[in-house]
Amino acid sequence: MANVTYIAPVKAESTIHKIRCAAYCRVSSSSEDQLHSYAAQVKFYSEKFIGSETEELVDIYADEGISGTGTAKRTEFQRLIRDCKRGKIDRIYAKSLSRFARNTKDCLNTVRLLRELGISIYFEKENIDTAKTNDELIITVMGSLAQEESTSIAQNMRWGIRKQMEKGAFKPRTAPFGYRSENGKLVIDEQESEIVKEIFRWYLSGIGTTQIANKLNEQYGRKGEKQIKWCHTIVRYILSNERYIGDLLLEKTYRTDTLPSIKKKNNGERDQFYVTDSHDAIICRDEFEKVQQLMSKMAVRYQPEKKNKYIIGSILQCGECGSGYRRKCNNGIYYWTCASHDKNADNCPAKLIPEDMIKQAFISMCNKLIQHYREILLPLRRSLQELNMRRFSGNTKIIDIHKNIADIKEQRHVLSRLRKKGFMDEKKYNDKLTELESQLARQERELKKTAKADNEDDILEQLDILIDSIEKQSHIITEFDEELFGIIVERIIVRDKSLEFILISGLSLKENI
Repeated sequence: MANVTYIAPVKAESTIHKIRCAAYCRVSSSSEDQLHSYAAQVKFYSEKFIGSETEELVDIYADEGISGTGTAKRTEFQRLIRDCKRGKIDRIYAKSLSRFARNTKDCLNTVRLLRELGISIYFEKENIDTAKTNDELIITVMGSLAQEESTSIAQNMRWGIRKQMEKGAFKPRTAPFGYRSENGKLVIDEQESEIVKEIFRWYLSGIGTTQIANKLNEQYGRKGEKQIKWCHTIVRYILSNERYIGDLLLEKTYRTDTLPSIKKKNNGERDQFYVTDSHDAIICRDEFEKVQQLMSKMAVRYQPEKKNKYIIGSILQCGECGSGYRRKCNNGIYYWTCASHDKNADNCPAKLIPEDMIKQAFISMCNKLIQHYREILLPLRRSLQELNMRRFSGNTKIIDIHKNIADIKEQRHVLSRLRKKGFMDEKKYNDKLTELESQLARQERELKKTAKADNEDDILEQLDILIDSIEKQSHIITEFDEELFGIIVERIIVRDKSLEFILISGLSLKENI
């Protein structure tokens, strides 16, 4: 008879997976009071999750001195969304809805996107938790109020600026090359103004804008401590700028009233104001008018030569010598040849390759991916995702750096208040401020270095684009698809009997020819 041995169950140790939280902070100006608020927000969220058994802070995303009416210029906000898509975050904390977005459309789109990703947002001031409610009406109403507030502020500012323009009292924020700004007034810079005068003289003597740019790069390549790369566009701008005759054309550009506000060139859609003799002139009016007439004549005669661009040639690379490729035509058939070989056949042994052969190799490579991407691309993506998650889990270095930055900025704020109240003399203040700025610079360099290492997983985004592009193909392709080629191919290395396609995400596939 068989023996039966009883094996008692073993209780597995329960592992508690903490909710991975992120904090988003933003201040919309760079004033000292606002920067203090920024430092306070970073400090608050750095300490909020200490000792929590259910939540852990994975990163703080902080935009400083940037308007909240749109998301395009908020680099930290964009990084937050990218990390959400990469699966690094489960929940987001924001001080208020207006700190998160002042544009109703952007706010709703972001909330919906995050909801699809399974990520909740908690707005502390409004006590709105998207994990507990699916009602978008509350978010819409609160977002609209924030948007109206932002629109009202912008309109008031524009009204004030417009009134200054009507009175001729508007002071330009920046000084063009040749001037410097002193107490809101344009004052001639003696050194730079001589260069401006020379530009006008050269142009009237028959030297073109490109040649002038070349001469300037050779002779005056520096503007103070800043390097200028002169080009014909900058030269043309100087030659056509009315400020060099002492006048001021205001409202050259304008911003749209609807959010997000877009900057546009004023081609007559809005009123403009022309102020004469608003500051000292560098160029006399007669000379300026002659230049404008000459530029108008040249504009009529100048017809830019159009060059054909070939999407294949821009990414071909010789596997023998590393040179680029040139397009050739022989008896109506197009070929590509190594530029070094074309210059001298002794330089490189690479042979001509027909353009149709390259296209056919791309079609063949794509069809293999279309048929087998589930076995090739999807497992690769899963492996990279798992590796990324293991690397990111428990990473507290970025949080510590953010906390240090917040502490330094708070010290800087306290230092400024002590000086204003007369508790610290100017020398001691400057010495201490220099020390703090040095510490801040070190921490910000360390943050960039850490963020750069953390952003190495950009390859996942590229792999997603590649998978998405292949999945969109409902069947195998029979013709060369230029759009698909431009999206997924980064480089083609031409070998003796094969083409090596380097795709986005770094994936390399070889196709025999």
